[in-house]
Amino acid sequence: MEGMEKQRSFPSPHHEQQNMGKLDSLSSSKIMDSGIWTVNSIGRLGNQMGEYATLYALAKMNGHQAYICPAMHQYLSPIFRITLPVLHAEVAKKIRWRNFGLHDWMSESYKHIKGKYVRLTGYPCSYTFYHHIRQEILQQFSFHDHIKEEANQYLQKLRGQRQEVTYVGVHVRRGDYVYVMPKIWKGVVADRGYLEKAMNYFREKYPNPIFVVTSNGMEWCKKNINASRGDVYFSGDGRESSPGSDFALLAHCNHTIMTIGTFGIWAGYLAGGETIYLANYTLPDSPFLKVFKPSAAFLPEWIGIPADLSPLLPKNSSQVQKPEA
Repeated sequence: MEGMEKQRSFPSPHHEQQNMGKLDSLSSSKIMDSGIWTVNSIGRLGNQMGEYATLYALAKMNGHQAYICPAMHQYLSPIFRITLPVLHAEVAKKIRWRNFGLHDWMSESYKHIKGKYVRLTGYPCSYTFYHHIRQEILQQFSFHDHIKEEANQYLQKLRGQRQEVTYVGVHVRRGDYVYVMPKIWKGVVADRGYLEKAMNYFREKYPNPIFVVTSNGMEWCKKNINASRGDVYFSGDGRESSPGSDFALLAHCNHTIMTIGTFGIWAGYLAGGETIYLANYTLPDSPFLKVFKPSAAFLPEWIGIPADLSPLLPKNSSQVQKPEA
């Protein structure tokens, strides 16, 4: 697919409106008789996608109908052609839910969750929940036409007169993580060295790479990513764009460079192609590793480049702990 914008097949328009219409026509008692599974709607785009996909997969696995709450519908439906019906607030109030907490990876016991009215809770975002139905999940997260067209037009403009190009989406997660990772999780965010290594991997492999940088810290990116070769473009002319627009750009690239966070993980999952990620970005005793399992977050074929952990080590330490590759 190098050199070509991605052309994807999409289901017919207005699925979510149709679903809401169907639900409106059903009585609440009829809905409740058939059983209802739902999920909490917390976090931003990457978290919402993880919650939706996990609900979709686990409800199907356990033989129940999945419904999403209005908040999740409002978050995801403007971007994607999601098809799960919406659970009206009045119906939700009548239900005695069994809250079922999930950790961040699939467990055997999740194939046998008991209950007719189950509300999944937590921040699940792991391919281990839904990778066995990957094509269905990709279909759920197919973009509306106007978003797809806008992303492809932008990529086409970057290409100019060049015939064979390879688009590499670069997502640099900064924002609150710049503080949270070192202070709370004993970890680091991606530095300029990591990004240079990841970009050089694609420069050595493909003749005409085009790097499309998106970030919630674009000023840092412009100062720390070398754009002198003419192959680096900062999306929105370097101004921070909306999460939906940035995400669509990344997903329509051929390959992905991510740093940390669920937004980047989902960008790599939807784009397909090769994904490079920041590996071993916490100290071994980080509490983050109790809630996050790297092997369940990053696909086995993805390529990890170990983080530089030296900023976390004592300043007088002569030995820098080398993370595992």
